[in-house]
Amino acid sequence: MAGERILVVDDEAGIRELIQLYLIKKAYSVQNAGSGLEAIKAARKGDIDLILLDIEMPGMDGFEACKEIRLFSNVPILFVSCKKELSDRIEGIEIGADDFITKPFDFHELEARIEAVFRRKKWVKMDAESVAGSIIQFDDIVIDLLKCELTVRGKKVRLSSKEFQLLSLMAKEPNRIWPAEQLYDHIWGYYSEGSPQTVKVHISNLRRKLEVDPTTPKYIQTARGFGYKFASSN
Repeated sequence: MAGERILVVDDEAGIRELIQLYLIKKAYSVQNAGSGLEAIKAARKGDIDLILLDIEMPGMDGFEACKEIRLFSNVPILFVSCKKELSDRIEGIEIGADDFITKPFDFHELEARIEAVFRRKKWVKMDAESVAGSIIQFDDIVIDLLKCELTVRGKKVRLSSKEFQLLSLMAKEPNRIWPAEQLYDHIWGYYSEGSPQTVKVHISNLRRKLEVDPTTPKYIQTARGFGYKFASSN
């Protein structure tokens, strides 16, 4: 699956170079950036398939850079950081990260995480191509599986890649109840450091973007004690 373009962002040149050398050996195309501002500038060009983003950097840290990138791009972002607390992972997910790996890490694990991101992205595209028309519509919500676009009440709404995967998975089987653990396994898979709590955070994010009133959701509902479902009367 190599050949994809990866941006490595870290303020330590030695770490950037090590990651870059390893990924180039795996046939990835690699760019690097030494700051959050450089990462944003590179992401705006739109020719990147994945960003490996350090958190603790001087000036603009990785969290702030991720927030800025999410304003204009849904490119997958994998945080690479010394931070190990669950609260840090949750914060990263809330602002739009797709995964989180802690330093020091094994390069084979990093490669597996990267491949998992691209594999799921490919599955979403293949699944969309197998769906007639590739459009899912419920009242004022339109999900374009091929373009990975969401339109809510006539306006385009930007989602992270994980948010879109989660939404499309549930919307393709409306009214099916999904346990959080099952959703987590489908979207994040074996190599993620997160937990089913990750699903709860993404569900909350999706409700803010889809629902008129997120506190009384019409579409993404909780089946108390069981999980979540995409509710539809269609």
